[in-house]
Amino acid sequence: MPQEERLKRYKGFKEGKQRILVATDLVGRGIDIERVNIVINYDMPDSADTYLHRVGRAGRFGTKGLAITFVSSAGDSEVLNQVQSRFEVDIKELPEQIDTSTYMPN
Repeated sequence: MPQEERLKRYKGFKEGKQRILVATDLVGRGIDIERVNIVINYDMPDSADTYLHRVGRAGRFGTKGLAITFVSSAGDSEVLNQVQSRFEVDIKELPEQIDTSTYMPN
């Protein structure tokens, strides 16, 4: 995708005109967008720091956020364990039902 198109889509997302943004790790750092409610990691980041930067996009500016990460290999599990240990958090398996209204603005 040309840079001009990427910038156009990013701007639309930042202004709230689009609600979904599919992105690479480049968006995981250095952006401040108020209404990122849910981050989905299709692939597990390769380090605890990268994980933190990715999921840190959700729930900023006093809002609640949800991060969903697909864990599909022993390596993914290892990174997840590093995240839990380093940041002293307990990451749970996604339940069958989620009340998305908890994370989405009215």
